[in-house]
Amino acid sequence: MKLRVMTFNIHHGKGTDRRIDLPRIAEIIADHQCDVIGLNEVDCYFSKRSHYVDQIGWLAEALGMNHAYGHAISSPAKKRVEHKQYGNAILSRYPITFERNHLFQFPSILLENRSLLEAHIQLPSQSIHVWISHLSLNPWIHRKQINYILHHCLDHSSPTIVMGDWNMRPKSKAWKKVAYHFTDVCQANNPAMHYATFPSLRPRTQLDYIFVSRDLFVQSAEVIRSNPSASDHLPLLTTLSLHSH
Repeated sequence: MKLRVMTFNIHHGKGTDRRIDLPRIAEIIADHQCDVIGLNEVDCYFSKRSHYVDQIGWLAEALGMNHAYGHAISSPAKKRVEHKQYGNAILSRYPITFERNHLFQFPSILLENRSLLEAHIQLPSQSIHVWISHLSLNPWIHRKQINYILHHCLDHSSPTIVMGDWNMRPKSKAWKKVAYHFTDVCQANNPAMHYATFPSLRPRTQLDYIFVSRDLFVQSAEVIRSNPSASDHLPLLTTLSLHSH
């Protein structure tokens, strides 16, 4: 079975042209026939900056997909029932049978809190485990977050996908720690290629990654440049194949 998986930091739908435009995010996902998508920087009734929209609800409806959401930041709104939230999300063509949001337990008053969203997705033949996170730029906290993610994600017998905006460089110490346990789809596809995802208009560095367990076979991996103005990051897409149990 083939599975097309994308990770995309959507910058709350705000493009490099400073416009909030969720339809173009949906169009990129639809055009590339994605089955499972991990999204970072997703607003949910957050503020005027994203028109108080439940962005993952909107995208799921527009694409006819199932979704899971996990906030990194959540605070009561003054005049609304819904909390203002910002975080990670998963879209899936297949049923999501379980979801859980793990807030990292080492916030600092000076730094934005982060989280790890977990989902079990039921494919026709088996279940897979999908995780999405957005890691800190602070090196000390980044190390702790990597350890936290590995502690949780290595605990499962199902095929596993761990993705998101990792704010690290390929072949860095942090990257090596994750790549020891999981396959980096870009390296498996072609280690000589450069998979820069940021900044979107003139990409210089790779910040976004998809890691998979060894029971998933990487058929291809590419950075999608079809509409670079849709966000400040470019999406990363991989085609995986898995053997049915």
